[in-house]
Amino acid sequence: MVDPVDLLPGGTLDTGLLNTAVNTLVDGVNANAASMDVFFILFSGYLVFLMQTGFAMLTAGSVRTKNTKNVLLKNVLDACVGLVAYYLFGYAFAYGPSSNPFLGHSNWALSDNTQDFHVFFFQWTFAATAATIVSGSVAERTSFYAYLGYAFFLSGFVYPVVSHWVWGGGWLSDIFTVGAKDFAGDAVVHMVGGFAGLAGAVIVGPRIGRFDADGRVVPMPGHSATLCTLGTFILWFGWYGFNPGSTLGISNQSPDANYTATAARCAVTTTIAGAAAGVTTLIVIKLRDHIFDLLTILNGILAGLVAITGSCPWVEPYAALVIGIIGAFVYMGAAAALLALKIDDPLEAFPIHGATGLWGAIAVGFFAREQLLFQSGYGNDQGWQGVFYGGGGRLLAANLVMVVAIAGWTLFLIAPLFVVLNVVGQLRIPREMEIEGNDISKHGGEAYPPDAVITEEMLAQKTIDNLGMDESVRRDPSGEASAV
Repeated sequence: MVDPVDLLPGGTLDTGLLNTAVNTLVDGVNANAASMDVFFILFSGYLVFLMQTGFAMLTAGSVRTKNTKNVLLKNVLDACVGLVAYYLFGYAFAYGPSSNPFLGHSNWALSDNTQDFHVFFFQWTFAATAATIVSGSVAERTSFYAYLGYAFFLSGFVYPVVSHWVWGGGWLSDIFTVGAKDFAGDAVVHMVGGFAGLAGAVIVGPRIGRFDADGRVVPMPGHSATLCTLGTFILWFGWYGFNPGSTLGISNQSPDANYTATAARCAVTTTIAGAAAGVTTLIVIKLRDHIFDLLTILNGILAGLVAITGSCPWVEPYAALVIGIIGAFVYMGAAAALLALKIDDPLEAFPIHGATGLWGAIAVGFFAREQLLFQSGYGNDQGWQGVFYGGGGRLLAANLVMVVAIAGWTLFLIAPLFVVLNVVGQLRIPREMEIEGNDISKHGGEAYPPDAVITEEMLAQKTIDNLGMDESVRRDPSGEASAV
């Protein structure tokens, strides 16, 4: 360290020592800023990884008790199997330093010693999210081995190539000179997971008894609204890592961007869109079905969060409201369409992630503002912004190409995989196993063993026993003890 007194030896300013002191100060500030950015990215990754818990709770609550262990284990292995695939191949395909417009092809298994590990961790959590989405679409009737194969393939190749196209310098990143814009992954993450889930749901077929002989929908409610609600709130919380964390920095080291303001805007627009979609779903379902349907409203909230993911730093708050409201209608419309087509998607994963993700990606082309693109580091000096702000249709056209390309790529690769597995008899579990439930047949017993469940009758008997009363003694409505 330079002592300030030494800067003026004999009363004369020593410019050399002053420059040294200034440079030391600048280096320290830059080092602290870089550390702050790394911490921000890591912490955001922790939040995104926490979303795996949210998906697990939501999925478990949305299926019947006999398949609880099965879907929970699949969610756990999404992270484990997906990590192995992404570590070995996926990250290299997505962000390998040696690359072409189609994919990267270097840094296999993190072999490049200059690798920034915080970036790898953050990007892997996104890959895990894309893979987990599918588990809801094919729940309760899909082979465990088929699911593992799909999770490895999607995490190791399907998703990484798409992320290279948009985020890794691939061909979509500069199409039409403006490039396709998808900030936190409406198309890259949610459409990949949603369309892969749709392919799986169609090919594996509906659950036994989901549609009757006349094609009418037979309700198959999940076993725990509590778990569904818990899972939704955990997912909502994790979204604050998913969207604001996609700024990939917080320190404002770049002279052309304001990452602090960008992250804050992402948090606000994300909240507005999710809440707006929830309220919209509440109103529509009440008017249509004359009930306040908790589970549908929870899915509506998730649809709003998905809808804003692609545009969260580039839109005004009022636009986030509109995007969330439209997202709710897209979700409800897609859910109704699947049932009309006799497609069984137990968690409505395609309506929430696939259809609403598509809408969110397109919304960028309507609502993105030029000054906000600059602020987030995505500036374009040619003035291309959303159609509603006079930016022309180039950004919208770029994003339309993106959604078509990503949907086509996902279906082109995933659908044949499911078809082959189905042909060789490895996609769907046997009928008797499906009726009995995966937990008993595959996982060593029920998630809720009979001797671990306390019914109301058992609780009442326990209360009587604790009070030392005879079974013939009950309390009348007035609360007085009386003999029966």
